[in-house]
Amino acid sequence: MDFLDKLVLPQSAEHIELLHYMLILILALFVPFISIIFGGTFASIHYGKKFRKTKTLYYKKFSKDIIEYVTVNNGVGVILGLVPLLAAILIFAQLLHTAQIQTVSFLALSFAFLLVGLFMIYTYRYSMVLSNVFESVNLNTNIDKDSEEDYRKIKAKSSYLSLNYGKSGLVILFVGIWFYVAAITSATSFTSWNFPGFITSLAAPKVLLNLLIFIAFAFTLTNAAILFIHLYWKDSKKDEDVSYTKFVKDIASKAGLKASIILPILIAINLFSFPETNLSGSIFVYAIASILLIFLAYHFFYMIQIKNDYRFGSLIFFVLILASIAFIIKDQKAMTNATKSHSLVLSTEYDKILAELKGEGTVVAFSGKELYDVRCASCHKFDQKLVGPAHFDVLPKYVGKEAKLVAFIRNPVKVDPAFPPMPNPGLKPQEADAVAKYLLEEFAKKK
Repeated sequence: MDFLDKLVLPQSAEHIELLHYMLILILALFVPFISIIFGGTFASIHYGKKFRKTKTLYYKKFSKDIIEYVTVNNGVGVILGLVPLLAAILIFAQLLHTAQIQTVSFLALSFAFLLVGLFMIYTYRYSMVLSNVFESVNLNTNIDKDSEEDYRKIKAKSSYLSLNYGKSGLVILFVGIWFYVAAITSATSFTSWNFPGFITSLAAPKVLLNLLIFIAFAFTLTNAAILFIHLYWKDSKKDEDVSYTKFVKDIASKAGLKASIILPILIAINLFSFPETNLSGSIFVYAIASILLIFLAYHFFYMIQIKNDYRFGSLIFFVLILASIAFIIKDQKAMTNATKSHSLVLSTEYDKILAELKGEGTVVAFSGKELYDVRCASCHKFDQKLVGPAHFDVLPKYVGKEAKLVAFIRNPVKVDPAFPPMPNPGLKPQEADAVAKYLLEEFAKKK
């Protein structure tokens, strides 16, 4: 997005690393909250529908309680639902500056849909409260006809909002989540992302897999939150209906068990969907930690459902929050690995700008050829392998990408397993720039 590119500041390697840590903290707030909003709205609409079919009052009460539990209040919706996503957009714009990938555009679309979806869901919440108030009021037989007509119109309007805004808000929220998942998937698959269009990106197998993980986790975490609030947070309420508590316990623990059982399998598939070059030991560690925590939550659901042990209602929610954080860290590690070369380009540009600000200028002490002969020629030749590969074999991928070549020269990484890792030549930004120009010029002469 062009207007965000104008806001981007040059980033050093240290700043880029810090931005990744900030993303973890921001998404650790956003993902659990939006998951619970989605799962809670779905559950509230579902049990409201069951009430209309069965006329069981507990379903009506449960439907109302769920939406009140998960939405908390308007301020929380803004602080945990919109502000973190807006901050994430700005950070991704910094990390992926000049990268030809749709991540930031997807996040901007996600923000727009979530803004509308949350507004409609909060309207659904308050209209449901109004509907319950209207249904509990008996009209006085002495009321005038105009007042009675106004009352019936407002009651009908409230019922309409309660029924339609909830469903519409849920659909719009789902679309926003889909865009968010596509954004994160494209970033973690940066080097292998080959879905240029919006439709093809949203329908990419990796995106659909991660969307399924998000939905399964949303239902799991929502039921854990319901159990936590009802069995632990509200435990001190002496006037609580015991039979209603059992009703809530049975439904939420059973639904949580069903939703959580598939998550470890989906996370394992997600782990092995990453390109081999993006994998690292830390990614496996955090993925396994997330799976183990989900298994622990599954055990807690079982103890509440089968053993009627309400003590675990205070633990299950926090166990799943930790599982979500582990999964978020895993994705950030994958993104860090995938964007390593791009980050080197950004940090190299930062070093060049900083050198100019310090007055070091852009003129180097040696020409590119002289620097190459002193620093590089002992290991490299243009037309044949030496310690490293022949330049004419590797330079084609850098044509038109001089900044990427400069970044590699200043911070080399192992690429070809047939050759040893290249040591860092210790060149200044202007020196590396001169060597890169010399290499590309020599390659151009060959053609």
